Amino acid sequence: MILSGELQAGERLFEDRLAERLGVSRNPVREALRELESTGLVEVIARRGAYVTTFEPERARQILELRQVLEAYAAELAAHHRTDADLAAMRECLTSGRAAAAEGDLVTAAGHHREFHKLVEQASQNEYLEPTVAPLRHQTELVFSRLANSRGVLSWDEHQRLLDAIERHDAAAAAAATRHHMDSVLRDLMAATATE
Repeated sequence: MILSGELQAGERLFEDRLAERLGVSRNPVREALRELESTGLVEVIARRGAYVTTFEPERARQILELRQVLEAYAAELAAHHRTDADLAAMRECLTSGRAAAAEGDLVTAAGHHREFHKLVEQASQNEYLEPTVAPLRHQTELVFSRLANSRGVLSWDEHQRLLDAIERHDAAAAAAATRHHMDSVLRDLMAATATE
């Protein structure tokens, strides 16, 4: 509901209303809010309640710049260490992501986008990369949801270039494709926030 924009940035999240809306008790809602707080999508303020995190472009820029460095390194390693199974999983994820974007299913497309990056990190065979990048990725979920319409096709073309480089064992091209992808996201983010 947050990623689709149904719940807006800064909106207060009332457990009882969400529970009623979702047809569940308050306990699963409370647990979900705690989990969403750890992703950066929800902010819990003592004695005030839970709120959808407010979008902060400068903070998002800094996180994306850091992700760019870490994910370019992951892509380099993936080009060296990837297996046929890694490539197959990335191809399947990319195909499913493109299809979801073409159908306008932004939530599913965002899930595939996130999964594609995780698959690259797994292919790197550095067990510390995914848990290091995961919290940063969670904190930029709102960036990708805000840019989903403009990046729907472009993002998957950028992922394809990254996959092609990894498949060729071209570490330099894989790192460059990752940097290009993140630069493109940053440019789109800055352009979108400049017009608000």
